[in-house]
Amino acid sequence: MNRMKIGLSILFFWCTLSAFGQFHTAASRSEIGFMVGGSTYLGDLNQFIPFKETHLAGGILYRYNVNPRFSVRANLTYGRVGADDVNSTEVLNKERNLSFHSDIFELGAGVEFNYFPFQLGHERYKGTAYILAELAVFRMNPKTMYNGNEVELRPLGTEGQGSSLNSKKHYSLTQISIPLGVGAKLSLSDRIGLNFEIGIRKTFTDYLDDVGGDSYVDPDVLAAENGPLAAELSNRSGSRYGKRGNAATKDWYMFAGAMISIRLGKYQNCFPGH
Repeated sequence: MNRMKIGLSILFFWCTLSAFGQFHTAASRSEIGFMVGGSTYLGDLNQFIPFKETHLAGGILYRYNVNPRFSVRANLTYGRVGADDVNSTEVLNKERNLSFHSDIFELGAGVEFNYFPFQLGHERYKGTAYILAELAVFRMNPKTMYNGNEVELRPLGTEGQGSSLNSKKHYSLTQISIPLGVGAKLSLSDRIGLNFEIGIRKTFTDYLDDVGGDSYVDPDVLAAENGPLAAELSNRSGSRYGKRGNAATKDWYMFAGAMISIRLGKYQNCFPGH
């Protein structure tokens, strides 16, 4: 009996401290969001201009608000990245004449830290900036256009993968990335919020664009062992002694956009009639 009295007293005290006698449930702490924006890439074929070639991107997010300052989240995001030396302002890059595009499917999870306290529908905590840190797995598949046809680059081994020219195996199309980002949240109503977010993804591969090596491999050996198409797409510059890429750096990709978030449940009243 004493334990029951103590429990009821704690519940009463907690409820009276809650604004208007309301308390959170798992549903009222949860949000689902829908994002539309753009995707882009930084790598061997675009080293310095992040949004030079931006493609349409979209995603879906689940967010659990632990408290007004801290949230955990998971998101599934799709975007396309690509670059073409034809559009470069560098003469050497134009002469290299490489191009690629790749669809990115990313599944990530991580945490958000709000700069100010934030809560959907709260009269005081209507907006905040936030930072984001996640761990993600993504799927890529670099391709290029050749004679009007779309060609997958990985199976060709354009840098000698799978041949006597290179001890490396074909790179994996499934990779790990570390998304880091900043954003802003705004409460539009009791259950709907507007988010703006930009995030850059650090990857651990140099083959998002199929370009990883510094120099070209021997085209005659590559043609003999991997096929003439591999040799043709490995070096489209017409010179055997140019620079293909930069082996010292890894590739990056980015997502940015706007998102509508919807809270999945209402606050519960501690007392009937409130």
